[in-house]
Amino acid sequence: MDVATVSAATLSDVQTQAALLMQRKAQDIAASNAAQLIAALPEPAKAPDPNATVGRNIDVFA
Repeated sequence: MDVATVSAATLSDVQTQAALLMQRKAQDIAASNAAQLIAALPEPAKAPDPNATVGRNIDVFA
């Protein structure tokens, strides 16, 4: 077995593992940033009460 071939294969495996680790870290950072943005959103406005009487009917005979 040629030492250069084994060395190149090992280097390729190490580079692949490093690329995967960097990709996972980038995804973790993106997920963290997205969670922070979602947490920073203001609370949505409350929906009006469907049983309320004010503003529900329009007086067209006045």
